Amino acid sequence: MSLSFEKRKKKILEYLNKEGRVEVLVLADEFNVSTETIRRDLERLDSEGKLKKVYGGAVKVRADSLELPFDEKTQLHAKEKAAIGKYAASMVKNGDTIMLGNGTTTMEIIRNLREHKDVTIVTHSTPTMLLAIEIFNGKIIFVGGEVNPRQKSTEGPLAELILNQLRVNKTFLSPGGISLVDGLTDYELSEANISRKMMDRADEVIIIADSSKFGRTTFANVCSLDDVYTVITDRNCTEEWQQYMTDRDITVWIANEEESAD
Repeated sequence: MSLSFEKRKKKILEYLNKEGRVEVLVLADEFNVSTETIRRDLERLDSEGKLKKVYGGAVKVRADSLELPFDEKTQLHAKEKAAIGKYAASMVKNGDTIMLGNGTTTMEIIRNLREHKDVTIVTHSTPTMLLAIEIFNGKIIFVGGEVNPRQKSTEGPLAELILNQLRVNKTFLSPGGISLVDGLTDYELSEANISRKMMDRADEVIIIADSSKFGRTTFANVCSLDDVYTVITDRNCTEEWQQYMTDRDITVWIANEEESAD
């Protein structure tokens, strides 16, 4: 009698943790199931962010620990980020106060708030603040603190102290990774702390993430998926991931590039 998926899953992860790699043929023989069954198991675990499927088997997932410099990130998934930013901006109403986390996707929100005069933005991102000064007509509050030159943002106790004095309608966050196992993660503890504080200080939190973020785990935990209620992503987000989130009562909005084009 073959094992159930949950029991196979537990064994697979045990082997992976011990050996660092598992092979389809070996697992099929071990569990007395077909190689196709094992491949489906590995695909499912890959989607959950628990392993990385490779030719002939799978390898242990290593958390991404090094974030690209801010300027380099602006070149990645640019069309998807533009579409997500435009969709997110459409959720901002006149009279809103909003917090914007650090990231190239959150900058795209600013590009689409030119006509919003009765909106206040709060951010610790220098590029976001500078862009807002140039094109945004509403009120801008920049959160000071220790400067992170690589990511062009502020962080630390002073930044958290300032955020703790504020309360906003919406917070828009762009995490480094989204995983079923590890939830929302970021590359640095300090950035994760800022993100958690921004979540605490908002009536509504909206996660903006292009499809490359799903199934990825970075260094520092922000929160579990149980704390996420709304996600905006692009049309390349897999149906499986969309279903995972829907099953967890997370509202998923898909930003269409064509509809978002000016």
